[in-house]
Amino acid sequence: MKALFIGGTGTISAAIVRRLVNELRWEVWLLNRGNRPEAIPEGAKSIVCDINDEAAVLEKLGDTVFDCVCEFIGFTPDQVERDWRLFKGRTRQYIYISSASAYHKPAASYIITDGTTLANPYWEYSRNKIACEEFLMGKYREEGFPVTIVRPSHTYDERRVPLGVHGKNGSWQVIQRMLDGKPVIIQGDGTSLWTMTFNQDFAIGYTGLMGNRHAIGEAFHITGDETLTWNQIYATIADALGVKLNAYHVSSDFLAAVGDKYGYDFAGSLTGDKAESVVFDNRKLKRVVPDMRTTVRFDQGVRIVLDHLLAHPELQTPDPDFDAWCDRVIEAQEAAKF
Repeated sequence: MKALFIGGTGTISAAIVRRLVNELRWEVWLLNRGNRPEAIPEGAKSIVCDINDEAAVLEKLGDTVFDCVCEFIGFTPDQVERDWRLFKGRTRQYIYISSASAYHKPAASYIITDGTTLANPYWEYSRNKIACEEFLMGKYREEGFPVTIVRPSHTYDERRVPLGVHGKNGSWQVIQRMLDGKPVIIQGDGTSLWTMTFNQDFAIGYTGLMGNRHAIGEAFHITGDETLTWNQIYATIADALGVKLNAYHVSSDFLAAVGDKYGYDFAGSLTGDKAESVVFDNRKLKRVVPDMRTTVRFDQGVRIVLDHLLAHPELQTPDPDFDAWCDRVIEAQEAAKF
């Protein structure tokens, strides 16, 4: 079996590529700009090319036909339309990575099925993903373009701790605040429900859809089965660090308002996503991929991440602007108390 990944070295896709090459023995090609060669496992083939240069892509691929083309960096309708031009008639399956943030916000029910309505007025990212899905499913209905839609939720790897509120440089500054005993901002009152998925578990579900005729023309979310509150998520991180959590709760609306002028899109990432309680019904995926299961609990995954981060100082990226912003938000809320 032969697969082409557009991207292939990111948080989600790298785990899938490793599973395909090392365990399932697929022939795997990665088409990207070559920015992370260290993430390409031995045995995978690298094609260094800009996917937007369609003539160059066609020249490099020649007359190769793939069993599966896997799109991980398509964010706008023009990008998936480009893929349709490139790969119609050249692949038996095209899997598009959308987003679980596309599900209706505010949610009509906290239990999300694969058929939950798509609508997100708070986040342009999610609306673009919805438009991409609509284009691709239209091509499936009109001409049989063999699309499968996959909607990840909060998937993480060993390089960053998954959080609700963080700055532009990732998760490290929040970890540093925990280590320093400083208050850490949690959106809302911390009781909303959320699902974290370690990337190697996501890879089980994704690879089970590849080459699977029951997946053509269908949409699936891929998540773990463990659901936690945000208070539990942050407490689990603090426990793994061996420190006491100094939680400080701030409403998502307030965070969105005070974050906007500093370039923090909390209206999208919180109001349009993480502020909502979400529990995923994974029965559709498990009917098609019986092997899908959670093998890494969140407390286990967090320890994997922290061990990796603490062993790699180059990943400990400070974010003094975000650190100062947190202090100002906390000071402002404290000043408002009577």
